[in-house]
Parts: sequence; structure tokens; C-alpha cells
Amino acid sequence: MVNMIKKMYMLLTYADIRHLIILFFLTIFLSGIEIIGITAIMPFISVATDSTLIYTNIYYKYVYDLFGFTSAKEFTIYFGIILVIFYIFRAIYIIFHTYLMAKFSVKRYEDLVVSLFNVYLNLPYQLFISKNINSMVKVVTIEAGQLAFLMQNILIFFSEIMIILILYVLLLMVNVKMTLVLTLILGVKILFLVKTISKRVKQKGEKKVLIQDKINRLVSETFHNFKIIKFISNQMKLLESFNQTIQQSSKVLVSHNTLQVIPKNILEMTGFSLLIGIVTYVVFVQNNVTNVIPIISMYTLALYRILPATSKILSVYNNIVYHSASLNIVYDEIKLKQESLQESLTINFQESIKVNNLSFSYGQIDIIKRINFTINKGEKIAFIGESGSGKSTLVDLICGVLQPKEGTITIDGIILNQDNIFSWRKKIGYIPQSIYLFDGSVAENITFGREYNEPKLLEVLKQANVYDFIMQKDGLNTQVGEGGIQLSGGQKQRIGIARALYGNPEILILDEATSALDTNTESMIMEEIYKVSQNKTLLIIAHRLSTIEKCDKIIDITKNQQC
Repeated sequence: MVNMIKKMYMLLTYADIRHLIILFFLTIFLSGIEIIGITAIMPFISVATDSTLIYTNIYYKYVYDLFGFTSAKEFTIYFGIILVIFYIFRAIYIIFHTYLMAKFSVKRYEDLVVSLFNVYLNLPYQLFISKNINSMVKVVTIEAGQLAFLMQNILIFFSEIMIILILYVLLLMVNVKMTLVLTLILGVKILFLVKTISKRVKQKGEKKVLIQDKINRLVSETFHNFKIIKFISNQMKLLESFNQTIQQSSKVLVSHNTLQVIPKNILEMTGFSLLIGIVTYVVFVQNNVTNVIPIISMYTLALYRILPATSKILSVYNNIVYHSASLNIVYDEIKLKQESLQESLTINFQESIKVNNLSFSYGQIDIIKRINFTINKGEKIAFIGESGSGKSTLVDLICGVLQPKEGTITIDGIILNQDNIFSWRKKIGYIPQSIYLFDGSVAENITFGREYNEPKLLEVLKQANVYDFIMQKDGLNTQVGEGGIQLSGGQKQRIGIARALYGNPEILILDEATSALDTNTESMIMEEIYKVSQNKTLLIIAHRLSTIEKCDKIIDITKNQQC
């Protein structure tokens, strides 16, 4: 629990801590209200049933004289009215307190989701490609919500503890021995429940995370390979695997829900059995039971509030340990290394890009070794080499999305580094082999979060030679479908080209962008690319010689030489 609180603290801002302090004092005030709510009803009943107490009890007599009441009836009526007003206030305050706690938890959920998304957006590219996308999606969409729920449970946990502590002090003031006996018996029960039930709940929580990962992976793999599934006809096997995983998830959920109610019922059974035992004991040893009725009434009312609070604490504690895995996951993800978001220095590209003794490796595997070449502004450069020789990696280094192990890349004599890398990336338009189009309009897919500029959109559609096709549909509002399923391969590539051109880049990069197309479509698209890149520097990664026949320079990565 201490480690959990420490991690939770690390995830909170100073503003969150201030809000927690305010909630803490509001909770103390709530505890006081609860005490009054429990203790006030018995004096009222006593006065209502025996008006002589007003004159014989020093406290009633003091209030009676202070406010100048003229009769016991008047005193009782005002006492009742004040109690009704108090219980109205109590109800409003409890609702307000619950609202503030829920608002704090939901706000933390918002902040956590935004923080996680921000972390993922700013991961170094090399770290990003080492992670599982489905896992990252799950962290943002599920684990952050579970953590917010955990935070709310922690607030409830301490709120209920505060109420129990104040009630406990009150019971000690009434009768120390009886309270200590009650504490010992209930304490042993609680310790037993924590050591047994809570341990199993935590295990179920850890198992739940693993099963949820498996479910997400199965669904993702199935939907992303839907067409392949139709060919290999393995639906029954996939369904069986999914069904088994869901059954495992259901068993965990059933066990968790069952374990949750065990503490409540055991505590209530123990608590009320003890209360009955106390009353029986008092009847046995006391000749005049009337004298101890107020004490018994106090214990009854206190246990009536303490037992549900204790049950709630155990239930909340079990929720905390059940969802503790979410805290560990979110904590680890938020602490991931990020690229600096500081405004970068401007870098200009007027003359050349020089690659000097560039080396790069993934772990212990060397991909690129001491490569040297120069790219002059406006040149059309092709990178060739065997599969796995590092062509795409080299281009990623030139783009600045990967950092070299050794050597430098200079732009007009200025070394490319973290201070100017953002400025440099803005000059580049990237067209990958596989264009991913999300389920939205053509305009949304091209702008991709950038400022909407309709004249510019129409211009890049014309440059990419897809304007006429789009206008025959619904124009810029043409829907492309998930993954661009409503477009042909050539049309998708042209949309990808339009997306790259929308930022008016100085450098265009084609990373095997036409390798999946037929020869005729590839030829047409390459003609369009050469046309739109007349005043731009063009870097092409390709296997087919027809793709690079108009290039000024060919760099063979395998041989580390220019052709």
C-alpha cells in the first residue's frame, strides 16, 4: 500500500494535492456531521418520551434557560425542527462531498488520458516501434479509467476510516473495556479477511489484466486479418479461442464479485452477534437494565454506522488491490522517455545534406556502418540495396526520426540535433509503402490534424492527380472507409501523396511507396511524383529499376557507394 501511495503521489500535480487537502478537511467535517447524526436522535427520543429530563439533565436545562423556552412542549418541538433541518443539511452535504470526490477522480482520469496520449505522441520513434500498439491503446482507453476508479476508491477508503476513527473515540469515551473487546474480536476478523480474501482478489486482478490483453490481441489480430481469414477459413478455431478467453474472463469476474460480498456479510454477522451478546450480558449482570439502555443504544447506533463503513473499507480495499496492476502499468508508461517539446531552432536547407561516417544499430545488431554521401538541394536520389540492408533506416536517420549511433548529418554545414530537429522534420513530406487512411473524409485524411485550407486541399489533389476522381464522388467530403477500403491501391497512394504535399515540403521521401502497385499504376504515379517534385529534393527507396530511372544519383547501401 505504501508503494502504491508513493506511485499515486508521483502521478499527482501540486493542484491535485491542494484539492486532496481540501477534500481531507471536508471529510473531517463530514465525519463530525455523521457523529452528530448518530448521537442526536437518542436525546430527542429521550426528551420526547420523558419531558422531565429537560429539568433534571444539566445540559437540557442549560439550553432550555439559554433560549428562554417556556414549556417542555415548546423545547421538544424546536428540538425536532432543528434535527430535521440538520438532517436536510446532512443529506445535501453528503451529496456535495460525493460530487467533489467524483469530480476529482474524473478530472484525474481526464489528465491521465491526456498525459498518456501526450507521452505516446512524443515517444522517440525507435522506442515507439518497439512497443505494441494494441497495448498502448488499452492503456489509454482502459487502464487509465481503471486507475481513476482506483483513485476514487482510495478517497472513499480514507473517508470511511476517518468516520470510523471518530466513532471509535466516541465509543471509548462511553465504555473503554467494552470497546476494546469489540475491537479485538472485529480486528481479528478484519485481519483474517485482508490476509485471505484480499490476497485472492489481488491475484484475480493481475489475472484480469493478462486476460484482457489476450482478448484485445485476439480481436485486433482477427479484424486486421479479416480478408486472410476468409481464405484460410479458420473462423471456428478463432471463435473457439476467443470463447475460451472470454470464459476465463467471466470466471475471474464471478470470483471477484463473490469475494467482494464475503467481508461485508462476515463483519455484519460478527458485529451484530457481538451486540446481541453484549445486551444479553448486560441483562445477566445488571438488575436494572434501564440504566444501561443509553449505552446499549449508543453502541447500536455506532455499530449501525461502523459495520457498513468497515465493510465498505474492505470492499474498497479489495477494489484497490484488484486494480493495482493498472496503477503500475500507467505509472510505467507515463515515465517513458519523451522527446523534448521545447521550440526548436530554425534550420535552413539551401545547399546540401551531408552524411558523415554514419552508423546505426538496433541493440547489438549493426544496420548501417560508416556511410558517407552528399545530397544537393533539388537532386533526385535513389537508395538501393538488399532487403534488410538498412535503406529505410538510413532515410529515417536523414529525416531525424532516428538518432545515429556514430557520425553526423549536416544541413548546409549545421549538424542535425535535438535543437533543430523539429524545424527540419517540417520540411519533409513522407510517403510510405502502406498508406493508412482512417475512416473519415478525404479532407480529414489529408489535413490529418493540420489547419483546414480548402484551396490548398484542392491544389494538392490536382498535383496528386486524384482531383477528378474525388470530384465525381462527394468532393472533399468523400468517405474513404476504414483503412481506405473504398479506394483502389492507386487512389490510396495518391491520397498519400496529397497528404505529403499539403505541408508544402522541401523534401519528398518515397519509402517503397509504389512497390505494392501494378507496373502501369506505378509508372503513372511515379510520373506524377517526378512532376510535383521538380523544385523539391526527392529521396526514393525502391526495388524496381523503372522506379528510379529518372534519378540523378543512386546510392547502393550494401556497397556504400554512389552510382
